[in-house]
Parts: sequence; C-alpha cells; structure tokens
Amino acid sequence: MRRIHILEFEDLPWFPSWLRTCVTNNIVVLARCLGVEHALGALVSDALRRGGLSQIIDLGSGAGGVLPDTLAAIGRMAGASEVSLLLSDKYPNDDAVKRFNGRAVMGVQYCEEPVDATKLEAAPAGLKTMVNCFHHMRPDQARAILRSAADQREPLLIYEMGGHQTVSPLLWLLTLPVALPVVFLTGMVMSAFVRPVTAKQLVFTYFIPVIPLFYAWDGWASTPRIYVEEDLDELLEGLEKVGYSWEKGYGVSKKGSRLGTYLLGLPDDESAAEAVGGEGPGSASSPTDAAADVVGA
Repeated sequence: MRRIHILEFEDLPWFPSWLRTCVTNNIVVLARCLGVEHALGALVSDALRRGGLSQIIDLGSGAGGVLPDTLAAIGRMAGASEVSLLLSDKYPNDDAVKRFNGRAVMGVQYCEEPVDATKLEAAPAGLKTMVNCFHHMRPDQARAILRSAADQREPLLIYEMGGHQTVSPLLWLLTLPVALPVVFLTGMVMSAFVRPVTAKQLVFTYFIPVIPLFYAWDGWASTPRIYVEEDLDELLEGLEKVGYSWEKGYGVSKKGSRLGTYLLGLPDDESAAEAVGGEGPGSASSPTDAAADVVGA
C-alpha cells in the first residue's frame, strides 16, 4: 500500500475540539474556493438517483463539513423536491448539534447519538457518505467500514478532495519546507472568509496563529494519507459481494478537470427505485463515467 499514515494533530485525543472546529472551518472555505460543491454534488445526487434515495447520512461530520453547503445543489442535480441531510459522528460535536438543531436549517439536522461508521447497520436509512474523513482511518478501520457496507448492502459514497494527483513520500518530504509556509499563509486567508466567524477564529489566526499552523501541518500531512486507486483496490480485495457493486473514480469540476477521488458502493437491488419513479443503476448515467472504474460486482 502506497499510503503513509503521517501524524495529524486533530486525530489526537487531547487536541481541543474548538481548535479542530476552527481548522475544519478553513477546509470548508477551501472547498468552496475549489468548487467542490459541483464535484461532490454531482456524485451525491447521482448516487441518490441510482439508489432511489432522498436522505443523506453523513458519517464523521465533525463540526459540519462541506455537505450542508452542497445540499441545495444536490437537490437540483438529483431532480428531487426534498433531499434531507443528517450529520453524524462517533463523537458528536456539541456546538454543531446546537447550531444545526437549534435553528431552522432547511433539510439539515445533526444526530445527537453516536454513529459508528464501522457498524453501518445501526445507522439510519439513506445514502451513507464520508467526505474528507476516510483518510483518517487506518487500513484495518477503512476495511471494516467497506466490509460493513458490503455485508449490510448499504449504499456508501466516500469522497476526498485530494488523491487525484499522487505525491510520492520522497516528493512530499522534499517539498515540506516550501509547502508548509504556503499552506500556512493560505490558512490565514481562509479564516477571513469563515461564516459565521467567531472571536476564537480571528484571535487564534491573526494574533496567536495556531489555527493556520495546525491547518498547514494537518493539511499537508493528509496528502500521503489519502487512499489512491491502488490502495482502494487492496482494501476492496475479498469484499466483492453478489448483488453489491463497487465503483471508484474522480470528481469532476465545472471546467471538466479532476477534483478529488471517490469510492461508491451500491446494492444492485436498489434498481427497485424505478418502481417509485426513480432511476435505477441500469439507467442512470454517472457524472464521472469517463473516470470511473467498476471494481466489483
């Protein structure tokens, strides 16, 4: 496996949750700048359409992530009048629970109970998504999640903003002295566009710059952690199930360039959605057909 599990501070149990939230806020802003809304929205809406589903269960949501921003675009792309999003985490973020559940956010709620991604049968029904968090899983954890999806015949979409351009460990190390300052400065810029902005976001960016510091390290450390195509093949080995198919490929930006990587697992019998007016897997065309690669059946 080419992937290397380099230390990310936000994975450590002692890392303050407020600081993790602030770093994540910057990632959400970066996703907007890159146009992830289009690439991710197309993938999610296609999976909903093919599965005849209208609810998204996001796993490992942390403080919220990028899906709430993408929900309106997903509804338009899926041709559905109502698409709901339930955010969840093994360790629910209390501030995010209050933020999403305490006010009217159209179609978005945060599950107050823990949801374990390795036990998908216990999660609410709907399309399970993991956005920019699969790289936090070590191979045994990642495989357990994929096994759970296949065994329980649960629809699962994994998306990472990176991975479409592979970085060798040697190149990662050689570029580290240049990459860290660049990403650090990027983090300082991103904080200015966080909404809603908090005093902590501003103070710990521009007066005591710990947010851009951890954003820089964790951001650059995540690049060799992402499971690239060959790594996904290794994880999926032996997980082929009759009636369940795996598909992997790349997200596509508005300009038609690669933006992120994805892995989609769907139970074949979801084609029954045709009976209720949806499109089954045999009739729906993937937005990334040119990049997709079916790896199981």
